[in-house]
Amino acid sequence: MSEDHSILAVTPMMAQYLEIKAEHPDALLFYRMGDFYEMFFDDAVLASEALDIALTKRGTHLGEPIQMCGVPIHAAEGYLLTLIRKGFRVAIAEQMEDPAEAKKRGSKSVVRREVVRLVTPGTLTEDALLEARRHNYLAAWAEVREGAALAWADISTGEMRVMPCPLVRLGPELARLAPREVLVSEAHERALDGVVAEAGAAMTTLSRGSFDSSGADKRLCALWGVGTLEAFGSFERAELSAMGALVDYLELTQRGRLPLLRAPVKESALGAMQIDAATRRNLEIVQGMSGGRDGSLLAAVDRTVTAGGARLLERRLAAPSRDLGVIRGRLEAVRSLVEAPGLRERLRDGLRRVPDMDRALSRLALERGGPRDLAAVRAGLEQAGRIAAEVAGSVAVLDEAAAALVGHDALVALLDAALVAEPPLLARDGGFIAAGYDAELDETRALRDEGRGVIARMQGEFVELTAIASLKIKHNNVLGYFIEVTATHEDKMRSMPETFIHRQTTAGQVRFTTVKLSELETRILNAGNHALEIERRLFETLRAAVLERAGAVGAAARALAEVDVTAALADLAAAEGWVEPVVDESRAFDVAGGRHPVVERALRRQGAGPFVANDCALTPGETPAIWLLTGPNMAGKSTFLRQNALIALLAQSGSFVPASRARVGLVSQLFSRVGASDDLARGRSTFMVEMVETAAILNQADDRALVILDEIGRGTATYDGLSIAWAVLEHLHGVNRCRALFATHYHEMTALAGKLDGVENATVAVKEWEGEVIFLHEVRKGAADRSYGVQVARLAGLPMAVIERARVVLEALESGERQGGARPSALVDDLPLFRVAPAAPPVAVKAARPSEVEARLKGVHPDELTPREALELLYELRGLMPE
Repeated sequence: MSEDHSILAVTPMMAQYLEIKAEHPDALLFYRMGDFYEMFFDDAVLASEALDIALTKRGTHLGEPIQMCGVPIHAAEGYLLTLIRKGFRVAIAEQMEDPAEAKKRGSKSVVRREVVRLVTPGTLTEDALLEARRHNYLAAWAEVREGAALAWADISTGEMRVMPCPLVRLGPELARLAPREVLVSEAHERALDGVVAEAGAAMTTLSRGSFDSSGADKRLCALWGVGTLEAFGSFERAELSAMGALVDYLELTQRGRLPLLRAPVKESALGAMQIDAATRRNLEIVQGMSGGRDGSLLAAVDRTVTAGGARLLERRLAAPSRDLGVIRGRLEAVRSLVEAPGLRERLRDGLRRVPDMDRALSRLALERGGPRDLAAVRAGLEQAGRIAAEVAGSVAVLDEAAAALVGHDALVALLDAALVAEPPLLARDGGFIAAGYDAELDETRALRDEGRGVIARMQGEFVELTAIASLKIKHNNVLGYFIEVTATHEDKMRSMPETFIHRQTTAGQVRFTTVKLSELETRILNAGNHALEIERRLFETLRAAVLERAGAVGAAARALAEVDVTAALADLAAAEGWVEPVVDESRAFDVAGGRHPVVERALRRQGAGPFVANDCALTPGETPAIWLLTGPNMAGKSTFLRQNALIALLAQSGSFVPASRARVGLVSQLFSRVGASDDLARGRSTFMVEMVETAAILNQADDRALVILDEIGRGTATYDGLSIAWAVLEHLHGVNRCRALFATHYHEMTALAGKLDGVENATVAVKEWEGEVIFLHEVRKGAADRSYGVQVARLAGLPMAVIERARVVLEALESGERQGGARPSALVDDLPLFRVAPAAPPVAVKAARPSEVEARLKGVHPDELTPREALELLYELRGLMPE
């Protein structure tokens, strides 16, 4: 029974609403009223605009109309997702008792309501609110004295990690994790606002008390039921502070229903290849320039078939390993499945039947799960057993995974016996416990579904007992079920008072009941509700059984993700002709026939020509190895730079690479300064952004870094830009001493190859034919002689008047340089560049005289030719070709 909206003017209910709202002033309050969540006052105005729903006025409060809007409970998830994406937080206040119970306290009593959950970007668990193939991280950054740390958790999967993280590393780490929400202390709110915003996350400020490291230690021990955290590792004060803030916030938002967080994993900043935010944007590793997955490396290589596998692959690409043992183990596992296509396909077929067990576990722990989550665990563990049999005894990585996939037979048997094949979404719907699992439930269902049959059987028993063939069991709304006989049999019935109890005598009829019939009547009338109660009780039993083995089930889910990623990468390598890279401790970078995985995929989809593969050999000895790359725009310099960075990233992620041969010495840091864009929000020009990113590279790159730089210095005056580019290259060579690919249009820089050991010139080949430039996309040793900018401008569609004028200016400038280096400004008098009148139209180019072949073809009408005539014409045209 729901409350009628007409009671909105009643002071007690509005007092309750305002009291709850006062506790959550920074959130929209979803106030449960029957089958709707209602919002009032300013919340209603904001929600109606954000959700595009009607805003109404119902009742008054303090003499003023109450603004109001609402959303139906069955559709609430969709509205919640919209609000979260638009930056709102939502407090959900549920009815904690039946309205009938409230009325027992008085006709004006208000149904008791409480906020059961705060919905924020980092605390989502429902499938409808999450992207299945991406993590949904909640992060917290803390600073304690000289130390600082970042902790993050995905409550939808239970993963929790922490690492030391000074402020200077916070931006790059947030770029790697892409959290939805970041918790910061009120003491650091101003300092971190820009960093968090740049990561695209919502920032939530907590009190200093939430970050207290002493309280955090106790809070964390209580969460995992341990006396000390030493069993999980050694944590600094700042790390405890960050993890403690996470748990404190989860206790606040989940109202005491803490998620099933696994023990924290401490990460090392040196354990993964360091990639800053600018490099991630430039290389489009897990996110394309459009903001989604399209156009990213992840989209091009993702062939996983499970949600858990997709999330693991994203994590691997976002943080390639620097541990040689880990990398080689992953590559060995991929190789084993490349060489065993039958096994690979069997594994992938089995994995396609694996649901998202991690998120099912999390919902069950938070009491938001349903029968389908139990079924997901059952299905996942069933497939785990089959997959374990396939990979057991294989290479180390897969064998370790197989060990976590076994030992779940008892839980699978329990769930298989208890659940129907296709259970409903919600426990309250009932019908998810299988027949034969619980005798009481079976009997109750029989009463609910077959009440008439049960009564008929009881009637037969009474007829047999009394030998009264006319005895009937009937029902009315006054007496309920009763036994009716004619008056002639009254004495016989009364002679058995221990069985039959007199109820009523009418004209010619006598009515009786029995204890058994009364009990049966009660059970039939209540059978529907009782069946639901039994199922809810059994659901809680099954939920507890799953959570009791949550650690083992979680380990199986992670093992399945490992197998999925391995099989997916093997499938990719086999289908695309990728090769296993040699990854070692050297500083070499030697790639033969390298290709850009994203561009190659795009060309194939467009039906364009094949991707032109290129070699890249950076093999430092005593000196650094730097390629200085020249060539025109559109020739493929940027693609070449990016593809080599992506090959290094893929190799250290444990993947085969798009090349015919590859050797990659461990890369500690990957830096990319490719492409140009301004940052208007911060008042920074394209050139300023370029200089800031270049400065970060020069200040941070070590001798094991791989740096790719494109067009440094082009955003300013020519000589300023040349001098900056020159100095940057010298710094990379002499100070950073790293491997680098440096693309430039400043041909003067090619002289550095003769002055600096380890610097080599390379160029992207082009061919000029009849005034047009043809891009060959081949990288060769040597330097380009020109940039072909005017030809590229022509291809872009600039008016021919502009193109011709540019040729004149270019020839004058080049002539001035050849004849003594006259400054460009000295040519102004000779070149009327600033005339108001429009430039004269270009002189028409004399058309070339048509050849005999062209002249003959002009008179041909193909539709009128027979096959024989067409063949004769072909011979004729061949004869007209010049010798």
